Amino acid sequence: MEAIMNTPVVMMLRDPVLYLGLGRGLMLTLQIAVLSIVLSFGFGTVLGAMRYSGVPGIKHIAASYVETVRNLPTLLLILVSYFVLGLPAMWAATIGLTIYTSAIIAEVIRGGLNSVPTGQWEAARSQGFSFLQSMRYIVLPPAVVKMIPPIVSQFVTVIKDSSFAMAIGAYELMFKGTILAAVYWRPSQIITIYVVISLVYFTVNFIISMVARRLQTKLSVGRGSIGD
Repeated sequence: MEAIMNTPVVMMLRDPVLYLGLGRGLMLTLQIAVLSIVLSFGFGTVLGAMRYSGVPGIKHIAASYVETVRNLPTLLLILVSYFVLGLPAMWAATIGLTIYTSAIIAEVIRGGLNSVPTGQWEAARSQGFSFLQSMRYIVLPPAVVKMIPPIVSQFVTVIKDSSFAMAIGAYELMFKGTILAAVYWRPSQIITIYVVISLVYFTVNFIISMVARRLQTKLSVGRGSIGD
């Protein structure tokens, strides 16, 4: 038993330095991810509404942004934010992720709005609703239920893609793990560190997915089945 407790892996797992380092990295990862999610959801919603509006000038501006950005690597956008715009590492990662994710969210929003039957728009107009009132009370409620799965899927991707921030020296979870892997240099310790990091990513994303599933179920009550 004593021999097991003195193995390199067990000794590392008993060292508070490991958890302190990974904990700090996780905090920065979540900070980057949450800021990116909030900003991209707001910006993406505006872009999606612009594409859906059908107004030629507005529609084409939004379409040009979406088609250009979603064909660029996320890492490239982060590097440009850092080296060209000169932003601090945390904000460069946040802005880079926001630029890319907002384009994806815009397509999700547009697809969700397009899924609403035109008859609902006509019903709203017959009641004298304005465009904004129609969106708020008639169109968005059923559309939001359909948007939740792809939006959550993209937000999970944001959390994973936040690891790109290590390329510009942001001390997020993966970078902290890499630093710790240099401290605990034995192969068994390095493997264990990355297994722990994998479990952290899995746990965070699993919780997000479960919360989203419950939210979708709650919102879909009275609107038909949401599928298995």
